[in-house]
Amino acid sequence: MLTIDPKELSPMKLQGYLQSAIAPRPIAFASTIDKNGKPNLSPFSFFNIFSSNPPILVFSPARRVRNNTTKHTLINCEETRQVVINVVNFDIVQQMSLSSTEYPEGVNEFVKSGLTPIPSEKVKPYRVAESPVQFECKVNQIIPLGTEGGAGNMIICEVVKMHISEAVLDLEGTIDPMKIDLVSRLGGNWYSRANQGLFEVEKPLATLGIGVDAIPEFVKESPVFNGNDLGKLGNVEALPTNEEITIFVKQNFEVKGVLSADDEVKKHQLAKEYIDKNEVLTAWKVLLAKQ
Repeated sequence: MLTIDPKELSPMKLQGYLQSAIAPRPIAFASTIDKNGKPNLSPFSFFNIFSSNPPILVFSPARRVRNNTTKHTLINCEETRQVVINVVNFDIVQQMSLSSTEYPEGVNEFVKSGLTPIPSEKVKPYRVAESPVQFECKVNQIIPLGTEGGAGNMIICEVVKMHISEAVLDLEGTIDPMKIDLVSRLGGNWYSRANQGLFEVEKPLATLGIGVDAIPEFVKESPVFNGNDLGKLGNVEALPTNEEITIFVKQNFEVKGVLSADDEVKKHQLAKEYIDKNEVLTAWKVLLAKQ
């Protein structure tokens, strides 16, 4: 058996062991606002329920391991003492992941991820409309757990209002685990889908993804693509160049055939096949190719 003294490992390696061993973990998709009212949206897998009466949720935005900085969510919770915790199901997992991209302060992750902000009733942060369950919370306490990179900040939240989509309820009015289709976090790129098992989600780029807001309307409005597809398309650093697209079309007879047929749906379906294989840049070349 491998025996480890935590003090002898780098914070990054220790974090990897911890996140892979203590899993799967539910995901708190936390929506906050700053003191000027600007929204922020970010996921955290150090999260769980700790009491039902009063209803208490706890999550922890850790200090960044690489440079020991704090996250906007923590700062906003300190300033406003309010947060909305949205649960994450499979339908929004790619957009959730895209929102974790470290965009500069002031960038709206709702816009970048393509998710819909809706007003809360008792707190100021927005809810995520696509989330099947949303918890409006007041922040009761914030407990710093350390001062070095990787140290958590335990945010103790009390639920003051909750919203549940009727689409995930059974005939008795309770949440159906198959319908809600929750996902959870493991180590690396691994996630677990509660009703099916393990799958991977590529981590957002170290450089900034273009975001769903940069995707052309003809793609966003296509019935072929769902939110997860848009999340993958938005997680590219840059779109392929015209030269790259031209070379790709010349070398790909299937794409030539779809373009000559002038069938937009077939073109989108072909791009969807590449997205499903995680060949996202190739999908973009198909989408942007012209006859």
